[in-house]
Amino acid sequence: MTLHLVKLCVGADSVESLQAWLDFRKEQAHSAGIEFEQTHTTRMVPTRRDELLDGGSLYWVIKGKIQCRQHLLDIRPFTDKAGVKRCDLVLDPRIILTQYQPKRPFQGWRYLKKGDAPADIRNATEAAAMPDGMRQALTELCLI
Repeated sequence: MTLHLVKLCVGADSVESLQAWLDFRKEQAHSAGIEFEQTHTTRMVPTRRDELLDGGSLYWVIKGKIQCRQHLLDIRPFTDKAGVKRCDLVLDPRIILTQYQPKRPFQGWRYLKKGDAPADIRNATEAAAMPDGMRQALTELCLI
């Protein structure tokens, strides 16, 4: 059964700023001659790995709302130099816009059941071209 993760996207104030950061990281890797792989390091290691990697995604909370997601490709536990257990969440670099879903602040990540996850926006190309405020207003009016 597919399971997802939800996490606050600290430092990004919009999907566009998340995409800009991702593009910057890709360019850095390319300039250094390194193959780009998007990872997000987190302290807690998910114990339900098989369910997460069975089509799961990481849903990003930006400004109090789930706004987008990225497919989870792998979960790689490791111990850092200080002896703290951590893991890298390996993500597909493609960002998929979702319908807005309010989410209260929390620390770390949380599991998100498939049935509780917001739906993808069907026409993501048009939605991505809209300013964030317009997209939010149209979502609240149930027009997208």
